Order: sequence, then structure tokens, then C-alpha cells
Amino acid sequence: MLIKLLIMVVLLAIIASLGSGLFFLVKDKPGNRKRMANSLTLRIVLSIALFLLLILAYQQGLIQPHSAMRTVPSAQQPAP
Repeated sequence: MLIKLLIMVVLLAIIASLGSGLFFLVKDKPGNRKRMANSLTLRIVLSIALFLLLILAYQQGLIQPHSAMRTVPSAQQPAP
């Protein structure tokens, strides 16, 4: 359960970083885009960290994929 909470926190941090990048894009002067670039860099780092966290959690068995999209192969019919 702790891993799911951590995933949600990282997702919220990614969204907050994206929002701050948008805010800095609108409010900063045209020659000064360093704060926007920093917030978008943080978003990229958080996204990569989330991806690695998901892979690690799956490999350790902490999270399982759900079966909503899983299809069961049907029995093959013999050719006439």
C-alpha cells in the first residue's frame, strides 16, 4: 500500500512541476526562461524516476497488473 501512495505522490509532483512550468512560461520575461527550464527538467527527472519505480515495484511483486485488458486466446478451430 505504501508503494501506491508513493506513486501517487510522484504523479502529483509531476503535475505540479508541469503547472509551474506553464506559470513561468506565461509570467517570466521573454529573455529569462531559466525557471521554466528548471521546472520542466524536474518534471523529466520525476517521470524517469516514476518509470523506474514502477519497473522495480513490478519486479519485486509489490504491484500487479490488472486483468481488465487481458484477453484469453480462444481454442483454435481445425481447418476444413
